[in-house]
Amino acid sequence: MLRAALRRTLGFAALAGLACAKDTRTVITVYTPHGTELMADVKARFERTYPTIDVQWVSLESREVLERVRAEKASPKADVWFGAPSELFDRAASEGLLVAYASSWSSAIPADAKDTAGFWYGTYLTPEVIGYNSEAVKPGEAPRDWSDLADAKWKGKLVMRDPATSATMRAIFGAMLQRSIAQTGSTEQGWRWLERIDANTREYTASPTDLYQKLGRKNGVVTMYNMPDLATLQARTRIPVKVVIPASATPLLVDGIAIVQGSAHAAAARTFIDFVESKPVMLVTARDHLRIPARNDLSADSLPVWIRDTQKAMLPMAMDRRLMADSLNIWMTAWDTRVRGRFRGK
Repeated sequence: MLRAALRRTLGFAALAGLACAKDTRTVITVYTPHGTELMADVKARFERTYPTIDVQWVSLESREVLERVRAEKASPKADVWFGAPSELFDRAASEGLLVAYASSWSSAIPADAKDTAGFWYGTYLTPEVIGYNSEAVKPGEAPRDWSDLADAKWKGKLVMRDPATSATMRAIFGAMLQRSIAQTGSTEQGWRWLERIDANTREYTASPTDLYQKLGRKNGVVTMYNMPDLATLQARTRIPVKVVIPASATPLLVDGIAIVQGSAHAAAARTFIDFVESKPVMLVTARDHLRIPARNDLSADSLPVWIRDTQKAMLPMAMDRRLMADSLNIWMTAWDTRVRGRFRGK
């Protein structure tokens, strides 16, 4: 019995030692809208390379991250913000919510895909595209451009994420208003397009999952959203969704990453960002998670064929980051009060 008790004591001591060893790791908290598949993969690869750092992530919508970081400014909880359109990072930087730093790889990120002072850097380029249920819509009849979505033939057939909560939809709507200014000198043309889109929309969904399910059930057969998510939907769920790269131009959003101001583990946060931005990890996320790397120093033949084909097919829309940062909130408030649901059936 004495031996058994001794074994138990030694066993408990060993477990306690393991727990203490684990507790010595530096824990960094990452706020991110990226899905579990991507984050679990990045976390596992990172922790194999840096076993003294434990990555814990919190899943939030892009705009929720900004709101959370803003609310926690006096007592920050996050170390890294990984994922959101550049417009949100620009706003965060202007509010003093991010930490600037220089890196060895920053020259590989194009000037329009990073903050000039180094407050955030682009990770992925995200084309905004048109999607449709290919069982309900024949390829030859699918919308080919943004203007086609406003055609009355699609009345009651559009389903899309709610722009009130979706950074992707806010970016698409903002891009159309911005393009209206570039083409005509005012937003009027863009507002007319948004009104016709509202007239054709069957439902604005609360989540990506809801959007995918409704497309699969044909509760709405056409949408607009970001290309990686639609491609992942098709690949993972087999919902018959096909993607159309708009004929005129494609808003190409920059998905970013940054250190949160006040991070208690800034050095480990920099290590994590350097890892995410490294060439090998960029190629992994391109191959396994359908992301287009922001780095411009990756050889074309190292990228998946679909990325090379997409880059050849699309014409990136000119984007004014400053205009978007200054105007998007105002525009979306106006859309919510003047357009949402007011044109259905008209």
